[in-house]
Amino acid sequence: MPTDSTTRGWANVLAGVPLFAGLSKRQLNRVAALGKPRRFPRYTAVVRAGDRGDTFYVILEGTVVVRPPGKRASRLHAGDWFGEMALLDGAPRAADVEAETEVLLMAIGRPAFRKMIEADPKVAVGLLTTLAERLRAAERSPSRW
Repeated sequence: MPTDSTTRGWANVLAGVPLFAGLSKRQLNRVAALGKPRRFPRYTAVVRAGDRGDTFYVILEGTVVVRPPGKRASRLHAGDWFGEMALLDGAPRAADVEAETEVLLMAIGRPAFRKMIEADPKVAVGLLTTLAERLRAAERSPSRW
């Protein structure tokens, strides 16, 4: 379980994640309190394409490589995130993600996240508002689909 200072620090990181843009500081702290630190050694698979998506990750230290099948690989660094849609739908992963260096990640699991939003519907409303805004923006820019 993260300490209060860790939770506050992680909440600040989560504030930069578009999915959580509509949440208050208190709500961000609630989400951050669900986080667990996960360390992966260099060249270790974090997630595999096709596996069940059940965890959202924020990179706290290090670099990962994202390899979507049939597409160009990309690198993510500290402050970046991946797997946010896993919190909402649990669909299979769309890409392999491998630790390029040793990485420290904040991991938020879908079961705990769902339990929290069921207990605090205001968090769900904040997420829905953000998703609606993103959908409207995507509809105005068809090239983003």
